[in-house]
Amino acid sequence: MMRIILIFFVFLFLSCKTEKKEISKFQKIIIDGSLVDNDTIKLLSKYPELKLFNSEKENSKTRTAYVLETANYYDSGLLRTIHFEDYKCKAEYKQDTLNIWLNNNNGYFGNGVLVKVFNGQFLIKDIDPKTLKGEIKFINSKPFYQKLVLNKDIFQKNDSIYGFIDYKTDVDSLVKKNFRGYFKTSIN
Repeated sequence: MMRIILIFFVFLFLSCKTEKKEISKFQKIIIDGSLVDNDTIKLLSKYPELKLFNSEKENSKTRTAYVLETANYYDSGLLRTIHFEDYKCKAEYKQDTLNIWLNNNNGYFGNGVLVKVFNGQFLIKDIDPKTLKGEIKFINSKPFYQKLVLNKDIFQKNDSIYGFIDYKTDVDSLVKKNFRGYFKTSIN
């Protein structure tokens, strides 16, 4: 009987440790109400939204994101760098989680991140560009820095959201990704 109780507590302890590792991936959101007045956010309203493919349905009249991604990778022993800045922002509520999509998906190829916001915390997931039409997959990356600033912490559908993201991760042993910029959109 004593062995069973001891085994039970060992499993309980191990399960708590595993759960703690999952929670440690979440980071606290920084709230900055003055983000609405940021110069880059204001400039977004002066430019039309990007059109990534001809039959694309327009969700916004003005630009929703200015995010610069720099990916460094090794090719035949040489360090190469690629820059992407053709990102759009879309935000939606699903159950009790706010999903902020920052990507450049054209229906066949996509690159970017999904930011999941819940209870004052956030988690960033990297979108896998190697997908079939209409498919969304994620890459198991290893973030080493992430910061999310939003204009407030409580949102409802149809609210405007303004934000800043700074995210650095190792996608794999050969690719490092820096993802940084501003975004604004309304929540669906």
